[in-house]
Amino acid sequence: MGYEFKLPDLGEGIAEVELRKWLVAEGERVAEHQALLEVETDKAVVEVPAPRGGLVTGIRRGEGETVKVGEILVTIEEGAAGEPAVAEPAATSALAAAEPARRAPSVGIVGSLPEAEPEQPAARPFDGLATPLVRKLARDRGIDLARVQGSGPRGCITPEDLEGKATRSRAHEPAGEEERLPLRGLRRTIAKNVITSQRITAFVSSMEEADVTEIAEMRSREQGEVESRGTHLTFLPFFMKAALHALREHPYLNAAIDDAAEEIVLKKHYHFGIAVDTPEGLMVPVVREVDRKSIIELAAEIQELGRKARERTIALEEMKASSFTITNYGHFGGTFATPIINWPDVAILGFGRIVERPWVHKGEIAIRKIVPLSLTFDHRATDGADAARFLGKVVRYLEDPALLLLESG
Repeated sequence: MGYEFKLPDLGEGIAEVELRKWLVAEGERVAEHQALLEVETDKAVVEVPAPRGGLVTGIRRGEGETVKVGEILVTIEEGAAGEPAVAEPAATSALAAAEPARRAPSVGIVGSLPEAEPEQPAARPFDGLATPLVRKLARDRGIDLARVQGSGPRGCITPEDLEGKATRSRAHEPAGEEERLPLRGLRRTIAKNVITSQRITAFVSSMEEADVTEIAEMRSREQGEVESRGTHLTFLPFFMKAALHALREHPYLNAAIDDAAEEIVLKKHYHFGIAVDTPEGLMVPVVREVDRKSIIELAAEIQELGRKARERTIALEEMKASSFTITNYGHFGGTFATPIINWPDVAILGFGRIVERPWVHKGEIAIRKIVPLSLTFDHRATDGADAARFLGKVVRYLEDPALLLLESG
């Protein structure tokens, strides 16, 4: 009997991954710690190494499939390099039948991952243990019970297990020509995360506008100096500094909520998630210690993290532990929006497109550069008055960059 390698615990509370690409084939001999496959977690693409060497005799899961921690990935026959071991007849390669997944650059994990051996659920019949009521619900929703893992006694499928499992309900019957695309990869992760945020948080949005003419002039003056250091200066580092100073006065927006303990966790650090648009969807790398970095240092780090995110070479460590999130949808032409909270943060600040508009400046009407701001916050952590005052402070710092720089550090 060969060694059955199960998907190990990758940390960060990851319960399942998408299998993106096999790096070995059946009949191939692998060495201990050799990369076996690429998987996509909620955060990044990582390689999973072999926990021991031997002959690959059975690939159990195919590319594009979702695999849970503890499920068998591959069988490895250990021993001397003699006659190749023969895989069990029932262990037909899932790889051959699977549709190839999209390829993407991988992120290696240094060293081998810990091996996880969680207890497996008891086997159940092919069509699942289920009551007549559950079977009727499944038929009505177009759900294949063979693909549902039951959570009831002896693996019995409950009505709750059917939630979100419908493959083709009556409401989805085509009325004309259409195309169906699998919800996979980063898009699937985004879908799960935004639904989690909307379900858990009591989200409210507040909006403001700011005159950033002086920041625009400063940026234009210093662009050449910054580019001589290999960095491009955008508005985002200024937005980050303005948010930082406002958060120091409004700590309930730089926080998280521990629902189990019923506690508000005030963060004493300032790690900002920065929304980055990539070809596969939105990613949120984290700029750490914003309070300890200059405008130029922030610009350089934003540029580097954005490059890694777009190339899918960003590490898990660079995608976690934010205390607050900023999104600049104005870069793509948007104005006002209601950004979704990057849970477990309790707030996200969005910036829209900067436009020239008539504006009252020092008692006179002048053409000024105006940016719209949108703050979405969790009403469980703080109230609208606090959020409005926070936005007012952000506006103050954006409109007076001298004050912004005086209070930096």
